[in-house]
Amino acid sequence: EEMKRDKEVVMAAVQNHGFALQYASEEMKRGKGVVMAAVQRDGYALGNASEEMKRDKGVVMAAVQRDGYALGDAAEEMKRDKEVVMAAVQNHGFALQYASEEMKR
Repeated sequence: EEMKRDKEVVMAAVQNHGFALQYASEEMKRGKGVVMAAVQRDGYALGNASEEMKRDKGVVMAAVQRDGYALGDAAEEMKRDKEVVMAAVQNHGFALQYASEEMKR
């Protein structure tokens, strides 16, 4: 439990395997540096980030550029952001399914 709160340990884990973010403490899942390192390694790690990080455009952009399907885990306002949606669909066209209805028109 203590290791899940140790930033050095968590950073080493997510830099190796972004999905390791799921095992980090809630505090670590709110830390931009930790979450950014995780999504840069594995876009799907966004699904394990805090709600605040799922609304952070820089974090979401890094995630969808790594894997367009990460758009599915982003906050609703990010699914309405043209720049974010464009980055996601440029990475993987089928990511359009996660965009807001207005972005699909």
